[in-house]
Amino acid sequence: MTIDNIIIWFQSWLPNARIAPLYVAAVLIAALAIFLVMAVNALVAVYAERKISAFMQDRVGPMGQGPGLHAGKWGLLQTVADTIKLILKEDIIPKAADKKLFIIAPFIVFLGAFIALAALPWGPTLIAADMNIGLFYILAVSSFGVIGIIFAAWSSDNKWSLFGGMRSAAQIISYEIPAALSLVAVLLLAGTLSMQGIVANQSGTVWGFLPNWNIFNNPFTFLAFFIYFIAGVAETNRTPFDIPEAESELVAGFHTEYSGMRWAFFFLSEYGNMLVVAGVAVVAFLGGWQSPIDGIMQGPLWGLIWFLLKMTVVILIMIWWRWTFPRLRVDQLMNVAWKVLLPIALFNLFGTAIWTLTIG
Repeated sequence: MTIDNIIIWFQSWLPNARIAPLYVAAVLIAALAIFLVMAVNALVAVYAERKISAFMQDRVGPMGQGPGLHAGKWGLLQTVADTIKLILKEDIIPKAADKKLFIIAPFIVFLGAFIALAALPWGPTLIAADMNIGLFYILAVSSFGVIGIIFAAWSSDNKWSLFGGMRSAAQIISYEIPAALSLVAVLLLAGTLSMQGIVANQSGTVWGFLPNWNIFNNPFTFLAFFIYFIAGVAETNRTPFDIPEAESELVAGFHTEYSGMRWAFFFLSEYGNMLVVAGVAVVAFLGGWQSPIDGIMQGPLWGLIWFLLKMTVVILIMIWWRWTFPRLRVDQLMNVAWKVLLPIALFNLFGTAIWTLTIG
């Protein structure tokens, strides 16, 4: 259901109403739905991250909040309790900070992930804004958050924050290039920037038995998926690419001086960016809301279920990476972007073009 569909539904109930108030109401409804998705995703992902990391380190994880059977607790409400704690915490602004930039920085970071989610197709008919330049829009606005990170770093008047902010800007700008080039390979196959169009192009089967997802279409797009995934993890500032925060070096990086709800917005934005990266990966390479079995379990509800399941798998792999790989040094991180991923992404782009013209 798009914003236009919501407006049409309003007009069926209020035929004489002016279009401007209806449009505002439709946008607010869509915005509230996207915010709830981000909030629920953060709650579930944080709990999953704690439990998965505990399992990998032979621990039990959080057990102090919520019902359960194991020792009486599962820790299901631990993240909820932490959220309440953050809401009640004192909001501290350093005396030497640039107050205006310090205040708005976390909201700018949050806005980048928030508005990117508007163009993700959660099902055949479930998308807030179905644009004919959807993929280009997501690539443009998802990088918006780096401005907020630089604001937070500069305004904090803290050398660790400034180091983290500069690292983040260099990292995000560097890894955007191989990520975008790997997605251009997908555009060569789909012939459209529309997110729904990219998904629709992946219907049917390929090689006679595999679903016609771009990851299976040819060897070049298979490799492009992994390039995008690695670059996407780097753009979310997660381990092994978390040098902008690097607790062992920079205390907490660009958000060292933040506390309470402002710090929570940075945290919410990180998991929101994971959602965006996973969503684009699912749409571009994993068939979006398409069923893996051609002609079976299709439809709006099944589409939503398949989309969520695929996103969940991608996010779980991101969490698994965090507790598996060590943090890269700054020089190693830049080498991976410019000397490894970029040449491979360019090779993939030319390979996909040749494959499409000759075989595809």
